[in-house]
Amino acid sequence: MSTVAVEPLTGDAVAPVLPDLAKLRIEVFRAFPYLYDGDEAYERRYLEKFAAHPQSVVVVARDGDEIVGAATATPLKAEHEDFKAPFAGAGYDVDGVFYFAESVLRQGYRGRGVGVRFFEERERHARAMRGLRGPYEWAAFCGVVRPADHPARPEGYVPLDAFWRKRGFAKAEGLTAGFPWKDIGEGEESVKTMQFWIKRLGR
Repeated sequence: MSTVAVEPLTGDAVAPVLPDLAKLRIEVFRAFPYLYDGDEAYERRYLEKFAAHPQSVVVVARDGDEIVGAATATPLKAEHEDFKAPFAGAGYDVDGVFYFAESVLRQGYRGRGVGVRFFEERERHARAMRGLRGPYEWAAFCGVVRPADHPARPEGYVPLDAFWRKRGFAKAEGLTAGFPWKDIGEGEESVKTMQFWIKRLGR
């Protein structure tokens, strides 16, 4: 079995891996529950913020020279307004939240501890950063909400809730956002509900 090397990248090291990350997002998010009918040009534009913000991190997993997985994180204040607004509305200090965006890994590399490392490296990075009012207090991410009877749900599909809880995250009941993309088979974009999960960051 090949060895997968996991490495966090920041600053000038981020931009060169973004094209690979764009392709991975399209590949991995095409599967349930995201069913994302992605566009590489849009992906590259979306990912530019991780190269632009000095506190962003991209954690890459490599099998030799090939990037087979990646996870990203950036201060929530640098994210899309649709993701910031629910936190502000719920009374959170947006400047105190570090946002874990995508975590994508090719199917054949799952179950080998890489996903755990993605969370560990992003949390380590978030704890080392400081917002305008001091250390970041919360880590957060979101996942799409799909009905249990969704026609594209594979038989035997198990959501990642247990994995996320084991990492110390809890579902923030009532803290959701709506975000549009085009599902496979859709003629146009539709808004999906995204559920936030949060974890208080210790020092």
